[in-house]
Amino acid sequence: MAKPKPAPLRERDITRQIAREYYKEFDSLIESDVIIVGAGPSGLICAHDLAKMGFRTLIVEQSLPLGGGFWHGGYLMNKATICEPANEILDEIGVPCKKITECEGMYMVDPPHATGALVAAAYQAGAKVLNLTRVVDLILRRDGVLEGVVVNNTTAEMAGHDIIHVDPIALESKIVVDATGHDAIVVDLLHKRNLYNAVPGNGAMWVSRSEEEVMDRTGEVYPNCFVIGLAVAAVYGTPRMGPAFGSMLLSGRYGAELIKKKLKNE
Repeated sequence: MAKPKPAPLRERDITRQIAREYYKEFDSLIESDVIIVGAGPSGLICAHDLAKMGFRTLIVEQSLPLGGGFWHGGYLMNKATICEPANEILDEIGVPCKKITECEGMYMVDPPHATGALVAAAYQAGAKVLNLTRVVDLILRRDGVLEGVVVNNTTAEMAGHDIIHVDPIALESKIVVDATGHDAIVVDLLHKRNLYNAVPGNGAMWVSRSEEEVMDRTGEVYPNCFVIGLAVAAVYGTPRMGPAFGSMLLSGRYGAELIKKKLKNE
């Protein structure tokens, strides 16, 4: 095999083409069918399913990496549990799930593999992503109807408005999904606008109850606002589940189905 020779790229061309491609795509992200806030496992599978259905789907993630807390297991042990039938979702995207025979309904996965596959699947389905982007407010019209989010660059927000003042921008959508886990950021912003109850946060750990409650309560909590995944537990004050991610995936998929029904009925 001959030694590969890299193409002679020019610095100016690299900068120019990055800027051109970014702003060309950014124009298409200003208006979406669905904005999913949070790129953890529930947000990623929800985005995958909605994009695959043909809806214009945008994921907004405040961190640089996608995947939320799914890159690792618990207590520095790089394994995570999945309950049936969530293993079928990972099987679909090519992630091996090891059945634990001594524990009924339990599967074990390697979190980096599962997370990487979820990110790839969302992109392959056609979902778009804005990372390092923080939701700071909501677009509310017509007596409080939710029609999108207000965002800013995460690093600008981290600097604080007393040090640097960078105005945010607006992104419109028909549906906003809160997939922000413990913080339930979207619902908390509704509360700050006196449109929803205060977010109580997760209760103490009770895995089986937590996963059941997440599935039972996944859905629309305010007109055009859906909650999925661990954000459901935060909004309703139900137990947390720790390094068990089955209901995260199942909730994301179920949420996508509920959103599809709403959009199809409009």
